[in-house]
Amino acid sequence: MAINLSRIVLTVKSGANMTEIFVYGTLKRGQPNHYRMFDTSNGKAEFLATACTTQKYPLVIATQHNIPFLLNIPGNGHRIQGEIYEVDEQMLKFLDAFEGVPTMYQRTPIMVEVMEVVKDLEAGSSREVYVYSTQTYKPDWPLLPSYGSYDSLGAHGLEYVVREARD
Repeated sequence: MAINLSRIVLTVKSGANMTEIFVYGTLKRGQPNHYRMFDTSNGKAEFLATACTTQKYPLVIATQHNIPFLLNIPGNGHRIQGEIYEVDEQMLKFLDAFEGVPTMYQRTPIMVEVMEVVKDLEAGSSREVYVYSTQTYKPDWPLLPSYGSYDSLGAHGLEYVVREARD
């Protein structure tokens, strides 16, 4: 299926109502929201591989809740490390709602390079997947420190505030 959602026009793998998503923040393994990927009431998700964006992007931590944001500014920042999941339509709808699409984040196609493979992908290959990035950010966000890999408990000292603990 040909997709033209933003700056990239390529082919996104999507079949049998399954879509590939690249996660780089709190939905990754070992991060605070990872459990949501495997809550069957949200739909189905299957881990496929670790990957890295082929282009550089700013990955910043912002707001009083220390939320990781991938700013849709290709060519700036770092190649971002994350994970590829194959999700069904129900999980995709859940993720869109969870990520606040289209106001907080926008689901856009992005090119990634497959690193460590778990299922049916070739290491070193490039593929297009969807990512939740944002074009709707505050003017000072591009000036924040940028990271190549996100960890809620990283050396940055900006621990993510889970939704249940927010005022």
